[in-house]
Amino acid sequence: MTLLDTASRDAATLETTPTRYIEGRAARFAYRRLGPSTGTPLVLLQHFSGNIDAWDPAVVNALAADRPVIAFDNAGVGRSTGQTPDNVEAMARDAVDFINSLGLSKVDLLGFSLGGCVAQQIASEHGALVRKLILVGTAPKGGEEHLLMVLQQAFSQTDAPDPRLPLFFTTSDPSRSSGLAFLKRTKVRKDDRDTDNGNAVTDPQAKALITWCATPDPDHEILRAIRQPVLVVSGSHDTMLPADNAYVMFKHLSNAQLALYPDSGHGALFQHHEMFVSHVRTFLDAEAIAA
Repeated sequence: MTLLDTASRDAATLETTPTRYIEGRAARFAYRRLGPSTGTPLVLLQHFSGNIDAWDPAVVNALAADRPVIAFDNAGVGRSTGQTPDNVEAMARDAVDFINSLGLSKVDLLGFSLGGCVAQQIASEHGALVRKLILVGTAPKGGEEHLLMVLQQAFSQTDAPDPRLPLFFTTSDPSRSSGLAFLKRTKVRKDDRDTDNGNAVTDPQAKALITWCATPDPDHEILRAIRQPVLVVSGSHDTMLPADNAYVMFKHLSNAQLALYPDSGHGALFQHHEMFVSHVRTFLDAEAIAA
């Protein structure tokens, strides 16, 4: 019996499934696993400053309806031990350590924001491990980012109930309403919630993301090394990692599809969660087209 079969998870949701732990070489990793016990697991790689409970249950639970889904804290984040690295390459090594510790030989990856940078690094280096790749609200190496400026603007809006509202959503009424609904969904879980480790996480993660985007890759070597099918998703008004990044990735990846969502910011996958889940399911279930 494998780790993925240790308990029945038919009724598990992100809000109710217990947090589990596994020892890796780099850390003792905290994770939640839901969905069926068979099929290619979809491993979620989280955004800057985020932990397991920052994922939207509307996205995670819907994706887990027909496939295994694993949300985890990388080294130093949330309830995982270890130290948060200040570079994407080390974050990728830690994530692969986690995947290997679970005994998984083939996974799909969903990388959001900083997690999308980590996902690119993993897919470019571990072609046999990654089956398909979903990159959301992220940037290629050498891409465009406005992290510090956008964070400063978001935290200056003292009337916002949560900085993720101005960070992830636009100022339109529909987008703001979707943002408030998203925030409500992320707070449903009351017991066994993940922890916020503050500057010990955000300082090195900010350095990692800024360095990734500031490091030129004129020949797009990372993107050209990714041979797996890729779904690239972005919001039309992403102020943190603008949608131009999505088009660059789409152009230079050998086997990519591109989806741009209307009137949406960095959190487009949460605002348009039903459409996003539908796109992801169609992408993951489709037969791979040779690159």
